[in-house]
Amino acid sequence: MSDTTTDRRHHVTSSLMRESLVDRGVMAGTEAPVVRMLPNVHVVKVGGRSVLDAGRAVTYPVVEVLAELLKTERLILGVGGGVRSRHVFSIGLDLGLPTGVLAQVSVADALGNAHILGTLLAPYGVVAIPPEIFGHLLPLFIHSAPGVIFNGVPPYSIWEHPPHIGRIPPHRTDAGCFLLAECFGCKTVTLIKDVDGLYDDDPKENPGASFIDSIGARELKKRALRTLPFDEVLPDLLLNCRLVKQFQVVNGRDPDRIAAAVRGEHAGTIVYAD
Repeated sequence: MSDTTTDRRHHVTSSLMRESLVDRGVMAGTEAPVVRMLPNVHVVKVGGRSVLDAGRAVTYPVVEVLAELLKTERLILGVGGGVRSRHVFSIGLDLGLPTGVLAQVSVADALGNAHILGTLLAPYGVVAIPPEIFGHLLPLFIHSAPGVIFNGVPPYSIWEHPPHIGRIPPHRTDAGCFLLAECFGCKTVTLIKDVDGLYDDDPKENPGASFIDSIGARELKKRALRTLPFDEVLPDLLLNCRLVKQFQVVNGRDPDRIAAAVRGEHAGTIVYAD
């Protein structure tokens, strides 16, 4: 609504018009229900190094499980860059490139893997969407096709947040898939890795590491584990989310776990908002 003063100027009436948007009290007053745009759609992150880099023996069974899921479920598939992203990071770090540039150059590798997975799933009606139109046209594509694929890198580009340690971009493909699910209010978030889930130490280096069946985000941050199978920023994101309340990590080397996780079953490690 607008109000006309005696000098005929128009003013937009708003509860925030005279408020500071850095005031904590004002920010607290903006809490309200959030619309779920795609409430029946599942987000599945396919690890580049965990799945695609492992070749046909690992990738094809994952493709078969995803193809079977596509018969009954709508899927948004995010893909990581894998070993090629790590190679680019290594070169960029050696050259002294800043975090924002590293974030930008990593997009190409994830996009390449998205096209690879998109090719394998094309017979089942899945389409790989170019990054520049993905967010805007996602509802159209997901209602026209059983599944879509995107490179999971969030588009922070040169505005990527500086990490607390080192220069590797903190928001990588796990975070990108998670943030997409939060924005569109998706039903589940599943991260496909090459381990059964979360351990208290790296199980590849320490066979005696203890498996963590489920854990709250606050407890996970408090424990400050040496290594995680997903982006370290995820617990922080989870604690601030309004729609996504948990994500699950499963082992892509056992593809049946992927289907179970998408169906809402406990098939790996569940990290929940608490």
